[in-house]
Amino acid sequence: MSVENKTRAVVLGGSLAGLFAARVLADAYDDVVIVDRDELLGVDVPRRGCPQSRHINGLLTGGQRAIESMYPGITAEMLADGVPSGDLGGTVRWYMLGRQLQQQHADMLCVGPSRPKLEYHVRERTQALPNVTFMEKTDILGLHTTPDGSRVIGAKVQRQGAAEQEVVQADLVVDATGRGSRTPIWLEELGYGPVPEERKKIGLGYVTQYYRLNSDPYQGDLSINVVAHPKLPRGCIFARTDGGRVEMTTYGILGDHPPTDQAGLFRWIDSLGIPEYTDALKDAEILTEPVAFRFPTTLRRRYEDMPRLPDGLLVTGDAVTCFNPVYAGGMTVAAKSALVIRDHLHTGASPHPGQYFQDLARTVIDPQWEMTHTIDMSFPGVEGKRTLKVKMALAMTRLTQIAATRDGAVTAAYVRAAGQVERPETLQRPAMMARIVFQALRGPKIQPRRPVLRPAAERQPV
Repeated sequence: MSVENKTRAVVLGGSLAGLFAARVLADAYDDVVIVDRDELLGVDVPRRGCPQSRHINGLLTGGQRAIESMYPGITAEMLADGVPSGDLGGTVRWYMLGRQLQQQHADMLCVGPSRPKLEYHVRERTQALPNVTFMEKTDILGLHTTPDGSRVIGAKVQRQGAAEQEVVQADLVVDATGRGSRTPIWLEELGYGPVPEERKKIGLGYVTQYYRLNSDPYQGDLSINVVAHPKLPRGCIFARTDGGRVEMTTYGILGDHPPTDQAGLFRWIDSLGIPEYTDALKDAEILTEPVAFRFPTTLRRRYEDMPRLPDGLLVTGDAVTCFNPVYAGGMTVAAKSALVIRDHLHTGASPHPGQYFQDLARTVIDPQWEMTHTIDMSFPGVEGKRTLKVKMALAMTRLTQIAATRDGAVTAAYVRAAGQVERPETLQRPAMMARIVFQALRGPKIQPRRPVLRPAAERQPV
């Protein structure tokens, strides 16, 4: 094949969504170029361009499976690199509505890499592809189109320190620049009109800190998670991660945010009423300062509703939809979105944008958006219409969570839906519905507290 006939795809943004996109594009294009403003290669620490990398980024089972399908063997590589694992239903300790759910293995492999560790492994595997190159430390300025604006044929970029901008020619451009994506602005400038958006104010704030523990609150579990609910709109994820460390991300909604001073943060943790947290932190080694993050609104850009779009342009990841991050769906949706891109790649022809966005909405975004939207609407202070459909979904969610305190099979079914392996409608199958209603009518079960096991030298004599 001559150089002139070679095909090229350009990915704007080198975070996870961009890496996943590049991976599937590498199977269909001769060259794939990833453009990002940060230094990427060899980096295994939090990046300026990815502020959420300092916080817990939960990888759901659906995401783990999607990533493994794109990078066979990557899960084993991470486990060999010290990343802990467990089962989302069997070795994650869930507290919902203030009660612990009954644990039961659900065939839901859950791995616990820190965000920088996961990015590093995915980036290394992507970099190893012979037709993928990285343009690091390069600012993204805009799209390059045909004179009539009907097709995107490249991206305008400028290398940091360079005097002039340049155009990277492309047969396909994929925007993976995250929530701050400028594609809606660029499309309006090209005459395509505004992209319909849906926003919901949740006023989320969270704080993260890393520890090394001198006691063991897990007893074989991977994580201890408290989910916020209307009576206590605060929650926490307290998880083992790589390097023998523990990640703690605690959050509150509607402006009730955790403090960043150490004493205040510990008092906040105590307010959750989970003795495992309090006891484990009494003598924990603090590894980092508390770091805060704010997430005021969820966001969905409905590209599928656009009457027309230019050829040669796709959008993926957070640049399309930003879910409430406490539900840990973002990385999983990004990975599954790449699989949708793969399904729309055809030799010698670019994907049809309208068809891609329709499939993306139907198969990936809609189920997660509906589930997380429903849970957000359980908090009275979150604005929005509580339609009959929403009220029924809220009632079903509450019954399921109550039933799961008594029945591990309900827990397993619930986490299979929440973990994006099965669609939420599976909970409405007659046999499962009967099980949920029967157990919920008995009321929530109070699980006995587990003692925190300390090293023998530190245990006090009875």
